[in-house]
This record gives sequence, C-alpha cells and structure tokens, in this order.
Amino acid sequence: MSKEFIVSKRQIQLFIVVAALIILTGVYLSWNQSRTVSGQAAEARVIQLVTGEYKTQTADGKELEVYVWHPGTVHVNKGESIELQISGVNGNSHPFVVEGLGIRGEVTKGKTTVVRFTADKEGTYPIQCLTHTDMRHGGPMVGYIVVQ
Repeated sequence: MSKEFIVSKRQIQLFIVVAALIILTGVYLSWNQSRTVSGQAAEARVIQLVTGEYKTQTADGKELEVYVWHPGTVHVNKGESIELQISGVNGNSHPFVVEGLGIRGEVTKGKTTVVRFTADKEGTYPIQCLTHTDMRHGGPMVGYIVVQ
C-alpha cells in the first residue's frame, strides 16, 4: 500500500516563511557575538612625569643641587595597563630602574622616554635614578609607583 502526500501551495509558502525566520533569528543572535579580536590589551592610561632640579646656596656659599621626579608619587590600580611618559627637563641624563616591576630606562634632557607596563602586583615601587643616588650626586632622585 502506498501513501501519497499532497503538499499545497499554502504549505510551501508557510515552510519558506518559517525557514526564513529561523535563518534571520540565527543571524541576529550571532551578530552581537561576533567581534573582531585585535590581540591588543585595553588602552593604557597615560601618566606624565618630568625631571626637576632644585638649586640653592648655603650661608657659607656652598651650592646645593638636587634632582627630583615630578610628580613624586604615582598611584595606579592593580592590573591596569600604564604608559609613563617621562620628559627630561633638567639634568643631561637620568638612567633609572623600577625594581619589582622590571622597568629600566633612561631620560635625557629635551626628550620624552615612554615606558609601558601592566601593574600586576600590589605594593610600592621606587623609581630610582642611577646617577643621582645620594646628596653628593644631587640626590637621592627617587619617586614612587604605588599599585593598589
């Protein structure tokens, strides 16, 4: 015994409309989920520092000269992507290190040194100039990065 299946024109139209709705729903739902991946981290927060110098003369005529980072303390959040832009204003050269964050660099007069890092660990990290280490050498030239 054979069974015959009769499909009307109306059933075909209904099938096409349902199929189109299913396809459009699938495209709509996947549209918001498809994003271009650039492989780059979120935009870094830019912090600007400058080298500064204070000069004075004591009562007996001795000249004192001290170098500083300005601002002296920078606060950042743990996990934050940071870009330090350090401009050399005073002093010819300031090679520096930030122990604990693995940062090394050098700032020269008239130029801007750019240092990028991610603040992974909480703590206070000194920015130490390797030229101006104590009062005999116009220092100590030290600033701080505080990761909260």
